[in-house]
Amino acid sequence: VERMTRPHWRHWLPALDQVDLNPAQADRGMYIRYRIIAGELRAVGIDSNCAPVGDVAMPQTHGVLRNRCYSEDPAKVASIGRAVADGLLDGGVLPVLKHIPGHGRATLDSHKELPRVSTNRAGLEAVDFAAMRALADLPMGMSAHIVYEDIDASGPATTSPVMVDLIRNDIGFSGLLMSDDLSMDALQGDVSTRARNARNAGMDLILHCNGKMPEMQMVVDAVGNFTHDAQKRADLAINARKSPDNVDIPALEDELAGLLKRA
Repeated sequence: VERMTRPHWRHWLPALDQVDLNPAQADRGMYIRYRIIAGELRAVGIDSNCAPVGDVAMPQTHGVLRNRCYSEDPAKVASIGRAVADGLLDGGVLPVLKHIPGHGRATLDSHKELPRVSTNRAGLEAVDFAAMRALADLPMGMSAHIVYEDIDASGPATTSPVMVDLIRNDIGFSGLLMSDDLSMDALQGDVSTRARNARNAGMDLILHCNGKMPEMQMVVDAVGNFTHDAQKRADLAINARKSPDNVDIPALEDELAGLLKRA
């Protein structure tokens, strides 16, 4: 997803397309890409980015997500995801791992509908959760608006205490956990209900990305302030941010162009 576009900022290939151009150098290529992106973000005062994508691509992955993924191999997803996170961190930007516990099996667009995944827990553990578990030490993460029917069929992970417990205690993610956007149609109810359900499930932070001011106020009124534990996790996340390293961005651009040209 590109929110900052030409002519002021660089244009990037979809992540999966870049990886496929030179799989042997995918880690290095994606590290460079996100180190450059971190520089662009810092230049306009932004110090967090919703990447890496820890979702494992599959043949059935909905098109809205598939080309944002990195691989169909969970080990490669983890390796490339680590490179993405390192590129951001080295550039002074905090990464946000998404979409925990895994969005790759969704065949519907959660912006418009609620995806339901019927794969049993063993299958999820072996693939989807494995990729996320390898990146569970990252400072921030974002939930998936997906129902995992074999674990909790009652609602999506964002509003499921059962799934949040799994994210914390099975996958082992201890960082600041935020919801995906409340405005997405995978969720039910008005924004107050959505926000309250996500907060009650265990989300530390509620994202509301597309509303108008009255809706924003409804969200704030519904969720209030950080809990004590959420504040601690937020402080730890902020402390993970560091000053950007001193790199030659044009040299990195040349290196990346060479990697992709030699593919």
